[in-house]
Amino acid sequence: MAQQKATNITWHEGFNREERWKLLGSKGATLWFTGLSASGKSTIAVALEQTLLQRGVNSYRLDGDNVRFGLNKNLGFSAEDRAENIRRIGEVAKLFADSGTLALTSFISPYRADRDACRELHEKDKVGAIPFIEVFVDTPIEVCEQRDPKGLYKKARAGEIKGFTGIDDPYEAPTKPELVLKPETMSVEESVEACLDMLTKHGIIAKA
Repeated sequence: MAQQKATNITWHEGFNREERWKLLGSKGATLWFTGLSASGKSTIAVALEQTLLQRGVNSYRLDGDNVRFGLNKNLGFSAEDRAENIRRIGEVAKLFADSGTLALTSFISPYRADRDACRELHEKDKVGAIPFIEVFVDTPIEVCEQRDPKGLYKKARAGEIKGFTGIDDPYEAPTKPELVLKPETMSVEESVEACLDMLTKHGIIAKA
């Protein structure tokens, strides 16, 4: 991960996280959705966010394309830039979770080491571990190519996009995700319900 360049800095302790969560009546966590482009990550994350908010659960979605319009607008798609992209989002998601918010991240995040680093960031936080739930949206590339809503696979196959995940750049599937969703055989509603069940199982939200 990134090297610490700043010097003469000291971690400043603030309000107790446990007390904050108690006062807010909510617990923070990060749900990390990973999968190929057009796998259905964002669709599921949007539906889950809506359901959570309707239940009064504070949640916020961080989307792969959206953050490249602002926070990560200076990053491209090289392996180095992708790693930095995920590192930054891991840090931001942890801040949201620390505040008592459910952070829903929807990123291809193709490299296992980068996702593992984000997990470690949460689990080894200075104040104490923050729940990190990896959700593998397991959609076969053939199905993703059939969907291809942005026309990216077609461009990649034509050689117009280089280093495209699943075509000429690898996607390293999770080996031990907390949850696997299969949009090829599961509806969006079923996927959302599976996420809610997982959050309930981990004691992050109350059973509806």
